[in-house]
Amino acid sequence: MTAMKVMMALENVVMDGVKRASTVLANALTDHYDMYYYSLADAPRYFELDAPLIIADPPTDPHRANFFGSQPYEVFADQIGDMLATIERLKIDMVILPAGLLTSFAPLIRAKLPAVGLIGWMHNNYDTYVNDYYGYMRKEFRAGLRAVDTLVTLTESDFHSYSAYNQHTVKIYNPITIQATGRANLDTQSVAFTGRIAIEHKGIDLLLEATRNLYPGWHINIAGSGDDENMAVFNQLMDFWHLHDRVHFRGPLKDAELTQHYEDAAIFASTSRWEGMPLVIGEAMAFGLPIVAMENTGSREFIGNDEFGIITRPGDPDDFMHHLNRMIANRELRKYYAEQSLKRAQDFNIDKIVADWRPIIERLPVPEP
Repeated sequence: MTAMKVMMALENVVMDGVKRASTVLANALTDHYDMYYYSLADAPRYFELDAPLIIADPPTDPHRANFFGSQPYEVFADQIGDMLATIERLKIDMVILPAGLLTSFAPLIRAKLPAVGLIGWMHNNYDTYVNDYYGYMRKEFRAGLRAVDTLVTLTESDFHSYSAYNQHTVKIYNPITIQATGRANLDTQSVAFTGRIAIEHKGIDLLLEATRNLYPGWHINIAGSGDDENMAVFNQLMDFWHLHDRVHFRGPLKDAELTQHYEDAAIFASTSRWEGMPLVIGEAMAFGLPIVAMENTGSREFIGNDEFGIITRPGDPDDFMHHLNRMIANRELRKYYAEQSLKRAQDFNIDKIVADWRPIIERLPVPEP
C-alpha cells in the first residue's frame, strides 16, 4: 500500500517552540508517512529534519521569525501560490498548518485543492492568538479555523474556545522534545529556567523581581536567548535588582548542554504571562524536576490544582517566590513533586502523541475528549 503524503508547513525552521514541536512530531511521523517540510522562508535551519525540506519560491523575509501583521493573503501571495503548486505537484494528501498565519491559508488551499486534507494546529492560547498575535488579521485567521478538516488544540481551555469555530476540534498534547537520559539532582542549590528572553511573554521581569528574595545560597540558571531589545531590558533589570551573583545567564542551549542544564537543577521555574502548553515544563518533568509556575492556561494544563507541581498567582512575583522558597526549604516536598513530574511526563511520550495524531491524519473517527 502506498504511504500517505503529508506536508508539515512552517514559516521557517528557526529556534522557537512552534518549530520545535512541529519538527519533533513530523520527524516521528516519517515512520508512518511520506513526509515533507515546506518553509516560507530560507532562514538558517536550527532543527534537524528527517524529511525533505522545500523552500518557497520565492522565499519570504528570512529575518522575520513570525508574522503578526495584516493582509496575509497579499503579503504572502507568491508563497501561497508556490505552496499550492507544490502540494499539487507532489500529490500531497494532508497538510498540517501550525499556528495562525499558516492556518489562515486554509481557505485558499481548500478552494484550489478541495480533496487535500487540512489540519490546523493551535500552539498558543485562544485569547493570545485572536486578540493579540493575529489581531490585525483576525478575519483571515478565523476563516482558517473554519476551513480546516480538524483543529488541534493543546489545553482543555483552548479546546472549548476553538470549538466555537470548528466542530472537529480535538485536544492533543505536544510531545516532550528532549530525551531525558538522567535525573535531576534535588540536592543542588540551583533553579532552572528555560525560555526565550521575551520580557513580557515569558515574565522575565517577574522572575528577576522575585529573585531579589531568593533563598540564601541558591541561584537561578537561565537557558535561552533574545533579540537585542529584550536582551537590553534583561541586562538593565539584572543591574537594577543587583542579581549578577544570583542569576547565571547561560545563553541558548541544546542537546547535551540542555540536558546538563536540567540535570544540574533541583527545581524548575516558569513565570510566563501566557502560553499554549510550554514545552519546557514537559522537558523539566521528564528529568524529574519539581515545578513552580505562575498560572496561565498552559501551566494549569500541565500541573492541575497543584497535583503535578505548584501553581502561583499570575503576575505576582512575591507569591511566586514564597512558593519557590517553600520548595527550596523542604527536600521532601521536592522529592514528592519530582515523582509527580515523572508520572505526568508519561502523558507526553512521543509514541503516545503520534498515536493520537494518526487518526486525524488518516481521517479516521476520533474519540470524544
